Amino acid sequence: MRLALNYCLSSTILGKSSRMRWRLPSPIAVFAASDVHMVDNDWSISQYPLIPGHEIVGKVTITGSAVLGLNSGDRVGVGWQANSCGHCEWCLQGEENLCADSQGTCVHRHGGYADRVRVNARFVVPIPEGLESERVAPLLCGGITVYTPIRSHGVNPASRVGIVGIGGLGHMAVQFAHAFGAEVTAFSTSPAKEADARSLGADNFVNTRETKTLKNLAGHFDFILSTIEADQDWSAYVAALRPQGKLCFVGVPPGVLGLPAFPLVSGQKVVTGSPHGSPLMIREMLRVAERHKVQAITERFAMSKANDAMNKVKKNKVRYRAVLAT
Repeated sequence: MRLALNYCLSSTILGKSSRMRWRLPSPIAVFAASDVHMVDNDWSISQYPLIPGHEIVGKVTITGSAVLGLNSGDRVGVGWQANSCGHCEWCLQGEENLCADSQGTCVHRHGGYADRVRVNARFVVPIPEGLESERVAPLLCGGITVYTPIRSHGVNPASRVGIVGIGGLGHMAVQFAHAFGAEVTAFSTSPAKEADARSLGADNFVNTRETKTLKNLAGHFDFILSTIEADQDWSAYVAALRPQGKLCFVGVPPGVLGLPAFPLVSGQKVVTGSPHGSPLMIREMLRVAERHKVQAITERFAMSKANDAMNKVKKNKVRYRAVLAT
């Protein structure tokens, strides 16, 4: 299916305002794996012509009359979510990302590559001064996707954490786990990524093609976060958990996990998953990122080269997030 783009040719975008909504110019947008899934309709939710883009940084130009705390000229960001129902139990307790009526920023609406973006003001987050737009944009979806489980599952300085996959998600997960003071082990099929992993805060590196190494880590980890979309020997990762340890998926492998139940029962181990995070959690994450200098490693493309960026992302040749800029 051909990708239809409405290119951002200016950093100043104007449009109509409406109640509780605002307009955002998008000089920085990210081409992430989720955008590829949307382009290819892998999730059966795409609507064509499609304008993707869901990690966006820009400046407010117009706000609706009911919008408070956001002003024209503010540098702000939007992630995967653009709206929710606002009244279900999840919305009322600040977990809008779990709302059954959640609306994606580029799902049945124009995403970040359009010449204008309008979303519910509750899903707009101010960008702290100390964070560079190009490096912070990938945090708005990819970053919060890894931050949320690290935070909610209680990773702390006593934790031993494994990060599976050092790519678009994993390279940010290593930084956040390190910022929380944990002992961090990076898992990758690419030995060439060891230097990057260690520079980002990993204490140890495991080449997952060497299966014996993983087996030698049985009973070692409190928390393992998988960021990859590929099948692995997941039973080996469960074995690598300590009692009450947790294996959490943010990347979705194509196959069935097929895990034996006994190690889960005998060790009170948990296998779980996590989506993106709430607006409240995104705000917290950005404060942590500013304090600990967490940022994405990016490769910059002109907006007119969006299709080149998409092809490079598909071939897994971007290090580590493709950023489109006007």
